[in-house]
Amino acid sequence: MMIAMTALLLVALFLGGSWLWTPDKALADLQARYAGAPSEFIDAAGLRLHVRQSGPVNARPDAPVIMLLHGFGSSLHTWEPWAEALSATHRVIRFDLPGAGLTGADPTGDYSDLRGVQILVALMDRLGIARATLVGHSMGGRLAWRFAAEQPARMDKLVLVAPDGFASPGFEYGKAPEVTAPVRLMQYVLPKALLRMSLSPAYADPARMTDEIVTRYHDMMLAPGVRTALIARMQQLVLQDPVPLLRRIQAPTLLLWGEKDGMIPLANAQDYLRAIQNLRHPAKLVVIPGVGHLPHEEAPAESLPAVRAFLAE
Repeated sequence: MMIAMTALLLVALFLGGSWLWTPDKALADLQARYAGAPSEFIDAAGLRLHVRQSGPVNARPDAPVIMLLHGFGSSLHTWEPWAEALSATHRVIRFDLPGAGLTGADPTGDYSDLRGVQILVALMDRLGIARATLVGHSMGGRLAWRFAAEQPARMDKLVLVAPDGFASPGFEYGKAPEVTAPVRLMQYVLPKALLRMSLSPAYADPARMTDEIVTRYHDMMLAPGVRTALIARMQQLVLQDPVPLLRRIQAPTLLLWGEKDGMIPLANAQDYLRAIQNLRHPAKLVVIPGVGHLPHEEAPAESLPAVRAFLAE
């Protein structure tokens, strides 16, 4: 999505004009629209995290826990169809990661993976969760496998939906990517029509990218401080060879990928299958035909059965 955002902002820069100016939206208005029940705000690791819990939270305190981690530029709302379905059997927890949605900017200014793991540990402790299954998409997938490698005692299972982590064009190991001037303009220029252009490559079928979805992404990126935080996250992204960490993962792992992913290619799945060397529970790959980078949004009915079957094993 970052590459698409660069292209979007280049177009915006070319077009110019004061009509492109896009200020933040009022936090109170966004909360009124996007933080209805069962949303809550929970203090953890020095942050006020926007969290939603569903399922047998009180009726079955021993219910297995699933935590859903969204991708770059997204929010907890991306998981709505999966969360509703999985809540029948699991306590489902999703939250806006620091620098996104209604959680907003991290006051520490630290958007490293290490900080992300610390925040996840703090939230689990705050909610009294000893172990959980992590489901992570793209950037959230990178955080999920990093947590699984470093906190094995707190893991049940691991579901990675088109996870980030291996080097790709523009993202080398040990080197922060160049954040160009047009990308930094995102702080000031982000019309919804141009955001729609940046989201389009994430969908194999653009017809499934509804106006409601585009509006939600746009509103969440216009939450106070979020665009500045997203740029800071880009600037701090220094990939390391993931293989040594992936080899430490002991949790049963499912890889889920859209066949037509235009953001993180399906070929990367083989890198994960080779690196996750859990002999007791070999990693599994499920490919969703005709779907892009967001199978949980674009095709929830088609992608969810593989996850439910994996959880039931």
